[in-house]
Amino acid sequence: MLQAEILPADMKVLMNHIYEFKKGVRNMILFTFNQRYKDYAEKRLQSNGISYIIQPVGNDRLNLFFGKRECLDAIRMMVTRPLNQLTPEEDFILGAMLGYDICAQCERYCERKERSCRQCQCAQ
Repeated sequence: MLQAEILPADMKVLMNHIYEFKKGVRNMILFTFNQRYKDYAEKRLQSNGISYIIQPVGNDRLNLFFGKRECLDAIRMMVTRPLNQLTPEEDFILGAMLGYDICAQCERYCERKERSCRQCQCAQ
């Protein structure tokens, strides 16, 4: 196990996310990190009784979703492919679930929806 005094920056961020979740600041967190810390991250979440999902991203990186079980149940149903392949609607829902600024999510949704419509030429 990694010692606290040599804890990498990524794992310090993870510990802060765990703290925020336990304090009720957020219901769900998405954290992307190097896969070499997978065992450490899993042990920390398990020792805190926190539900999680790990998905590979590529380039030795992993996406770690953790939080309330009902949120993770929705993630399991919705995030079945890489995040950049989500529909504009799925992307919007995910951002809202993660607590991102709702106005920024609305802007992002409109931009992505317009781009996807231009690509399929349905916005004529």
